[in-house]
Amino acid sequence: MIKMTHSGWAYIALLILIVAFINAIIGLTSNKEFKDKDLRISLFTLIIAHIQLIIGFIAYFTSDYFTSLVENGMGATMKDAVVRLFVVEHPLMMILAVVFITIGFSKHKSKTTDKAKFKTIAIFYGIALLLVLSRIPWDHWF
Repeated sequence: MIKMTHSGWAYIALLILIVAFINAIIGLTSNKEFKDKDLRISLFTLIIAHIQLIIGFIAYFTSDYFTSLVENGMGATMKDAVVRLFVVEHPLMMILAVVFITIGFSKHKSKTTDKAKFKTIAIFYGIALLLVLSRIPWDHWF
């Protein structure tokens, strides 16, 4: 049940992250004014990402992969590419992605120009998007 929730919520998290990134790029390149809509998209992305992280932590600690890590140790985990992906690579990259989203949202608030706000969101959310896309377990996701 938790794994299904984590996988289903991931579609929402990825979609809203893409929307926020594209919105920031469009705002930056077209010199738009940073409006409430732009703030809400960025904030909604932040909230969705944090909810996904919490669901992910629950899924992580209740998974068979975590049990395998505990029983077999880190050495055996690192030798198995599939287990390594689920126990080390995916969680680490997703945590870093949420950190970048959080930093980007926090830093954009201190910017005084609309262009700087869009640029900050575009950079940090863009890095987060790359991290997410790099470690989604594609063969297990569909």
